[in-house]
Amino acid sequence: MGIVKISDELHEELRKASSVMARSINSQAEFWIKIGMLAELHPQLSFNDLVADLMKSAEVSVSNVSATEGVANEQ
Repeated sequence: MGIVKISDELHEELRKASSVMARSINSQAEFWIKIGMLAELHPQLSFNDLVADLMKSAEVSVSNVSATEGVANEQ
């Protein structure tokens, strides 16, 4: 694992975002970096498209989660 130097302001935003998303600060930074890299490689895709592709590649299936049943129909 390497060390990345960032501004105090960005670190504070990472801390706040990680709290909301229930991630560690390092995990939040890694997520933002990964999404940023994917966005640069695939500028035609939206954030939601990128996340959907990541979920698909990890073989995540919302149909296996009963708590989400009917959520898509509410929108």
